[in-house]
Amino acid sequence: MNKSVPLILIAIATLQPAFAESFAVGTVVAERGHMNSGYLSIPAGIDKGSEVPITVAYGADSGPVLVLIAGTHGYEYPGITALQRVRKSLDPEQLSGTVIMVHIANVPSFLGRTIYFNPVDGKNLNRVYPGDAKGTLSQRIAYTITQEVIEKADFLIDLHAGDGNESLRPYVYMPVTGEAELDAAAKGLAVAFGLDHIVIDASELRSIDDSLYTDQTALVRGIPAITTETGQMGSNDDYWVNMAEAGIWNVLRHLAMIPGEEKPNEGVTWLSDYEVIRSPQSGIFRAVVRDGYTISKGAVIGVLSDFFGDEVQEIRAPFSGVLNYVIGTPPISAGEPVAMISRIHDAIEH
Repeated sequence: MNKSVPLILIAIATLQPAFAESFAVGTVVAERGHMNSGYLSIPAGIDKGSEVPITVAYGADSGPVLVLIAGTHGYEYPGITALQRVRKSLDPEQLSGTVIMVHIANVPSFLGRTIYFNPVDGKNLNRVYPGDAKGTLSQRIAYTITQEVIEKADFLIDLHAGDGNESLRPYVYMPVTGEAELDAAAKGLAVAFGLDHIVIDASELRSIDDSLYTDQTALVRGIPAITTETGQMGSNDDYWVNMAEAGIWNVLRHLAMIPGEEKPNEGVTWLSDYEVIRSPQSGIFRAVVRDGYTISKGAVIGVLSDFFGDEVQEIRAPFSGVLNYVIGTPPISAGEPVAMISRIHDAIEH
């Protein structure tokens, strides 16, 4: 293990059990130096069941467990396609450690082409963790992923993109919990992923029984985690997919799980104090700015109209900053996001 490997990796290596001959996630078992794919079964309950496609790549050498989750929101495609490509190219014989890929966490949303919500129960999968074995489908999916996947992780990346209605400039949510070792490891993941905008997420750490979010579910268990955003408006263009895939490979190098040197991230714009601006009522939204714009406090982000096209109000920036995303399609429901804005933060040493 070279000197550039994070201290947390050394600690993980010393705590790991004897290097077993196989690694299991649910019923999917991979032998040492091999890869296997299959499904986590979500049995029917108070509503219908589902399946979650996963891949387990178990390295020939020992190392950390990296969990990669895509398709939490089924209309966010780049992470899904990036994991398919990683699966085809990753060589378990050259791998140190284990990679667990959750290819599509929310299959009903993916097949139904729905933004935010699972069409079966109307819930946002990224708001119901750690889940409930007796709850609705989204809650049962979250419960299964928590128990079978997240609790096996040493590091976790939740791969998102601009949903089918979001014009988004790529960025990473980097959590800051106040726990030095955990924060340093999360920062390492965030920088290694390679995007040039990193949002410092100083949200208070949630409770283990009410973690809500995928990354928080890992963090409250002491597992370094980040959330990435690569893509917009439901696009699966190679430009966005390549961005997500490159980030994954560089994280694998950063964690010394594959051969090669980590590529440095030379130009990060650090952001903080982000705020999601929500619509006061249902209607029609027309943005007048684009994702990534720098705007001043009070500047118009977009115009909200009723269903007849009559203007209801202008939506303005609450402070000066960078627009992380803005809604790019007309429909808007009361309480839904219309935009997210962050303040520019002083540079942070890598």
